[in-house]
Amino acid sequence: MESATQVGAAAQPSSASASVIPSAFDGTLGRHLARRLAETGVRDVFSVPGDFNLTLLDHLIAEPSLNLVGCCNELNAGYAADGYARAKGVGACVVTFTVGGLSVLNAIAGAYSENLPVICIVGGPNSNDYGTNRILHHTIGLPDFTQELRCFQAITCFQAVVNNLDDAHELIDTAISTALKESKPVYISISCNLPGIPHPTFARDPVPFFLAPKVSNQEGLEAAVEATAALLNNAVKPVIVGGPKLRVAKAQKAFLEFAEASGYPIAVMPSGKGLVPEHHPHFIGTYWGAVSSSFCGEIVESADAYVFVGPIFNDYSSVGYSLLIKKEKAIIVQPNRVTIGNGPSLGWVFMADFLTALAKKVKTNTAAVENYRRIYVPPGIPLRREKDEPLRVNVLFKHIQELLSGDTAVIAETGDSWFNCQKLHLPENCGYEFQMQYGSIGWSVGATLGYAQAATDKRVIACIGDGSFQVTAQDISTMIRCGQKTIIFLINNGGYTIEVEIHDGPYNVIKNWDYTRFVDAIHNGQGKCWTAKLSHLEFH
Repeated sequence: MESATQVGAAAQPSSASASVIPSAFDGTLGRHLARRLAETGVRDVFSVPGDFNLTLLDHLIAEPSLNLVGCCNELNAGYAADGYARAKGVGACVVTFTVGGLSVLNAIAGAYSENLPVICIVGGPNSNDYGTNRILHHTIGLPDFTQELRCFQAITCFQAVVNNLDDAHELIDTAISTALKESKPVYISISCNLPGIPHPTFARDPVPFFLAPKVSNQEGLEAAVEATAALLNNAVKPVIVGGPKLRVAKAQKAFLEFAEASGYPIAVMPSGKGLVPEHHPHFIGTYWGAVSSSFCGEIVESADAYVFVGPIFNDYSSVGYSLLIKKEKAIIVQPNRVTIGNGPSLGWVFMADFLTALAKKVKTNTAAVENYRRIYVPPGIPLRREKDEPLRVNVLFKHIQELLSGDTAVIAETGDSWFNCQKLHLPENCGYEFQMQYGSIGWSVGATLGYAQAATDKRVIACIGDGSFQVTAQDISTMIRCGQKTIIFLINNGGYTIEVEIHDGPYNVIKNWDYTRFVDAIHNGQGKCWTAKLSHLEFH
């Protein structure tokens, strides 16, 4: 969804400010932070209370346009902020000092790998404790408060430790604006005694952010377009392959402009699924080397020129670096750089600018599309089986496919759901999210919570394996409490199926749960929830 990636790029003042009633919270750090979050587009903040962040949470609750969503643990709060950022463009979570901060680390690392602007706020030590030799609780027993900070330095693009009101305004604004500009997580630690103290720098509502747009180097842009157009216009059967960095570059509209102008077939890397329009008549499927969609790999690898837009070539996406791609035929378009074959590599050329300009220079060429249509054979449809036959995965996903529309979004958990969900054909405006780069099992439960909380116009359909579900299952409780309408297909494989395929062993077998009764127990008659267990085909 193009609109989902735009929020927070140039934040506007919230209309809610006109209705704010003056209170004791006005002119304080806590009030300023709450207003800043609201301005960037955050409406829900995922949190776990702890004694270092309680006063700060009071200020967030007092902001009329913010809704505090309490999570069962910090890891899920971070995953929820990740999912929220995917749908809304920016997400936020609030945890407590060290025990909360170190618990949320894994989720923030995942958001960093996926280029998501997540604002991670931690309630920190009392400002009067800095510079003393005191040992505080929630630490490892040393008079050193920097352990948490040092951990976050590797997985955030900016760290702000706010323990002095004089520079608090600057640090908070710099952190949030950096998250939006870099599309990466940031860390903000706020001393627990500061949120409610008035200070002159917070005397008025914050001036809205103005994030200056990035403009390509014009000479570099022209040179890149000229060299690329020359290569493509001389090619016989060029193709386009979309990648995951289309999101961070906010270039989905420009990608479509180029695709329409060129007439080339459109493939997508597995990690870019959901960012490329699969309803487009030139869409040919997922390019994933030896495990590509049927006939897609043949078309891409036999092309004499390929334009990779926003790719990440890691061991997963390249099937162990086995792609049959030749560098001299490849044009690699990254968010701020274009590399043409073995020739020039031009920096400060932004993806959207480049694709829009290239669309005006490229000649229409449908040769590769025609080749694809000539060899394409539609996939087989699972045969209708007898009643009470054991349910097969391909039959299950046939039914999931029929549920998809522009009003739905798919969340695919790490593991075999990656592969099964890749085969789904996404209708126009159907959302799709998964975490291919980081691949942390359990991510999908929290991410589903966050995505559904942000995308209230969509019904989220999550496909989760039993092993992953056991890692983060508690926050089904929060989904019910928030009144979400998510559908979760829990695929009970009796263990870590994806790891069985890699290397089998007894460690891949887990204790089987009665999952429907487990969720019924969480439901406990409060809110709306329905569960069913299915192991065989049933006809109604």
